[in-house]
Amino acid sequence: MVVHLVDGTYELFRHFFAVPSRLDAGGTEVGAVRGVLASVLGLIEGGATHVGVATDHVVESFRNNLYPGYKTGEGVPPPLMAQFPLLEEALASMGVVVWPMIEYEADDALASAAARAARDGRVSQVRICTPDKDLAQCVVGSRVVQLDRRREILRDEAGVVSKWGVKPESIPDYLAAVGDSADGFPGLPGWGPKAAALTFSRHLHFEDVPKDWRQWDPAIRGAQRLSAVLFEQWNDALLYRTLATLIRDVPVFETVDELQWKGPSPDFERYCERLRSPELHARARTAAGLPN
Repeated sequence: MVVHLVDGTYELFRHFFAVPSRLDAGGTEVGAVRGVLASVLGLIEGGATHVGVATDHVVESFRNNLYPGYKTGEGVPPPLMAQFPLLEEALASMGVVVWPMIEYEADDALASAAARAARDGRVSQVRICTPDKDLAQCVVGSRVVQLDRRREILRDEAGVVSKWGVKPESIPDYLAAVGDSADGFPGLPGWGPKAAALTFSRHLHFEDVPKDWRQWDPAIRGAQRLSAVLFEQWNDALLYRTLATLIRDVPVFETVDELQWKGPSPDFERYCERLRSPELHARARTAAGLPN
């Protein structure tokens, strides 16, 4: 079986800014929820049998306690934030397993689900459906891969190396060095993607980097300066790496059998009526082999 793990937060953000506004009868914005439901349903119609969706029920997580500059919900449009609970309820009603994260992030749930699913011998491949570079650290050979559904790019371990220049296990170190503006940590001064890729393609982690800059890749410009920055800001580097490292033991499911989609529940029709999308209800029933 192939397991599909969907980044619900990414999907909701993407659809909020990509689809026209749509209000329910009470005047609440629901356009992004409609878009995500249609997208996940399209995945199922395309043959996906085992599906799980992770969402950030709240933006803040345990990482905000580690670093005060870590991302918060500040600046996120209220009409977008307000759609998360409805999305989670509607997906569950459609029969899809949902993990709404509070203490952890949606990425942690996806990483944990991927690790657990990959341990099941019945699973031929785990597809993490998101273009988010953070999830590249979870890729394992061609068994656990990233799927950018919008661009139709399937990225295995070789694809990660081709894209970022480092192996999946070095992605947290890479991100710690270059920074991640989306997550709110700055990285190390002067470290850019090229220097980080050259460094971590040779040395998997910060701890493996030689303290003598003359032993670094000669193609790295300003190696002496970058070395000084790294070892002078060592604690910051390790902190940023901790922020970038995904948790892989979040309780998500006991067995992949729980992820098997068996069709919508009876109350899914009510959600479709609120969303003014009766076609979603009909599509879900058809996909499940139920009469309309």
